Amino acid sequence: MASDSHFPQDGVPASRSRATRIAFIQSAWHKDIVDQTRQAFAARMQKEGHRADAIDYFEVPGAFEIPLHAKLLAQRGDYAAIVAAGLVVDGGIYRHDFVASAVIDGLMRVQLDSGVPVFSAVLTPHHFHGGDEHVGFFREHFLTKGDEVAQACVRTLRGIAAIVERGAAARALATAEIERTQ
Repeated sequence: MASDSHFPQDGVPASRSRATRIAFIQSAWHKDIVDQTRQAFAARMQKEGHRADAIDYFEVPGAFEIPLHAKLLAQRGDYAAIVAAGLVVDGGIYRHDFVASAVIDGLMRVQLDSGVPVFSAVLTPHHFHGGDEHVGFFREHFLTKGDEVAQACVRTLRGIAAIVERGAAARALATAEIERTQ
C-alpha cells in the first residue's frame, strides 16, 4: 500500500477494524446552537447502548476546518465513525454557499477515501438572523438533528458490521472448501 494512503498502516479501514470509538467534531461558530446537536447526539447514543466515554469531542473554529480534522482522525484508525456538526450562515457576501459545499464535499471525500463513515449535521439555512425567534427555532432544530445523526450512525455501524461478518463467514467457507478439495 502506498505511503500516502488514507488508510491506517495495516491497510484496514477503521470501519472494518476493531475501532469502537466515535469522533464528534463541531464548529465553534454559533456554539450555543451547535451544542444542541452534540447534546442530543450523546443522549441518543447512550440510549442506543454506546458508552459516553467512547465518544471523543473536538471543536474547531468554523465549519470550514471540520473536513481536515475528520481526515486526520480517520487516518488514525481509532474511530469507527466520525460525526460533524456546524452551522454555516449567510453573512451577506454569498460565501456561505462555497463554504457549505466545501465542507460537505470534504466530508464525503474523507468517508470514501478512508472507509470510515462520516456523518454530517452541518446545516446551511437559507435565512438566518440572530434574533430570538430564529435562534430558538434553530436550537430546537439542532436537537432534532443530533438525535437523527446518532440514529444514522448506529444504523450504519450495524450495517457495516453485518457486511463485514458476512464477508468473514464467506471467506471461512471458501477456505474450508479449498482445504477440503486439496
